[in-house]
Amino acid sequence: MTGPPIRRGRVDVAHQRVVSVGPETARDPGAPVVNLGAAAILPALVNAHTHLELSGLRGSVPPANSTPAWVDRLLARRGDTGAPDPGAMRQAVAESRAFGTGLLGDISNTLASVAILESAGVDARVFREVLAFPDDGAEAVVSAAVEQIRSCVGLRSVRLGLAAHAPYSVGPVAFAALDRVIRCGPAAPRCIHLAESPEELQFLRRGVGPWRDLLERIGRWNPGWAPPGCGPVEYLDRMGWLGPGLVAVHGVQLTDSELARLADCGVTLVTCPRSNRWTGVGDPPIDRFIRSGVRLAVGTDSLASAPDLNLFAELESMRRCAPTVPARRLLECATSAGADALGFGEALGRIAPGRRAALISVRLPADVSDVEEYLVSGIAADQITWLDESATATPGH
Repeated sequence: MTGPPIRRGRVDVAHQRVVSVGPETARDPGAPVVNLGAAAILPALVNAHTHLELSGLRGSVPPANSTPAWVDRLLARRGDTGAPDPGAMRQAVAESRAFGTGLLGDISNTLASVAILESAGVDARVFREVLAFPDDGAEAVVSAAVEQIRSCVGLRSVRLGLAAHAPYSVGPVAFAALDRVIRCGPAAPRCIHLAESPEELQFLRRGVGPWRDLLERIGRWNPGWAPPGCGPVEYLDRMGWLGPGLVAVHGVQLTDSELARLADCGVTLVTCPRSNRWTGVGDPPIDRFIRSGVRLAVGTDSLASAPDLNLFAELESMRRCAPTVPARRLLECATSAGADALGFGEALGRIAPGRRAALISVRLPADVSDVEEYLVSGIAADQITWLDESATATPGH
């Protein structure tokens, strides 16, 4: 992801680090060589947004014509199933690896995914998510989340962070408390679902609509709350949340001026095309995202709103939504942009000397002339091989 493809290229690896990369003719003649044949070598993919805790709900929450309607169905199913299913989470992590994903951005309400990711040795940024719309008790909710994070010690592959769920489910007191904690701690990204549905805009501007109805129904409405009367980006700015460490997810409803503001502030936007269709908000405006200059990453969202965790399928959806965007730009969304956003950019997301050799190869048909375009056309697990230093990994594992 540091330049155009190198045809007949090679990557030299030692001690699980990339030593050099370049044309095949420049390799060390004394080094052992594994010839992968017709294949593309690329960095492991980065799924910048998922919810592993919802993995047990795969296929059980049908599509809806609006996000509030879909969330109603999700809450009903979660009420039926109870706690997150560890077996389903382990299977989801294995599935992610089979599709070539080496780094996950996971949203968690319980941190149940942390031990599963650690035991699998999978790199991840797990965001402990806070929902606290009524200001009463919000400080305690944030404090409990922080204490839960502090109890996770001795982690090797997993790094932790904090997330506010969304502007319609987190009140000003919780936003302020989260901001204080994040600013006082070690540098780490923060996350929020932002501008996903038109109902969110309605809620922020006038304080009415399905999101308010839901809060009232579940006993979380604050009668003293006054709508800010603005869009979601301005609202986050007022809350002190705009900045380089912010990972904003979805953004389907963002205007061009709001996207420009996110770009100016160094925010990363994560798009989840297949989930957006499933939850009733339609296709994200990928071409507008790209034109705005905002750093764009990509995620699958959860298995409750996506059929699988195949990030190559998300790239295929992005290509369908934006047929004129260069394929290389889309591939950056699934590699370097996600790694940078999750705080792993120093080690992952690119093939370059000194970086971790977290590499995959994708088997190519013999007649492929544009390898980048092929990689955003839909790739199956049986085409993917994880590479170790001797390139002996099994396809799809």
